[in-house]
Amino acid sequence: MLLLDTHIFLWWLCGEGFLTAKEREKLGAFAEKGKLAISSFTALEIELLERKGRVVLDSGFTTWIAKATNPRIVKVIPVDIDVIRTQRKLPDFFHADPADRIITATALHYGMKLATKDRLIVASGAVEIWSV
Repeated sequence: MLLLDTHIFLWWLCGEGFLTAKEREKLGAFAEKGKLAISSFTALEIELLERKGRVVLDSGFTTWIAKATNPRIVKVIPVDIDVIRTQRKLPDFFHADPADRIITATALHYGMKLATKDRLIVASGAVEIWSV
């Protein structure tokens, strides 16, 4: 199972951002096998980005997120107390962004690789990073 950071999820589904053709192809293959996941916190982060106008979703948030979280495409992993406890294991220098902490802790707790291009998460060494 591969956990997607919010920006990767958006870039992949919206066809934008800094994903290579090979990365997009691999993500599609993971999806076909039912091997993609996001944290439920990702849905919140997307809603906040859309509300602030930083992300434009062609069908609006409610319709878009319903389609994007179709269980045939991606598994949504809830934030629970175990994930909250796991985020306490992140290095002291890990940045304070709650979304990044929860998403990284989710990958760490469930032993998943994390698909991210966030330099701070990658540099932290806190979790195994997916690469093509």
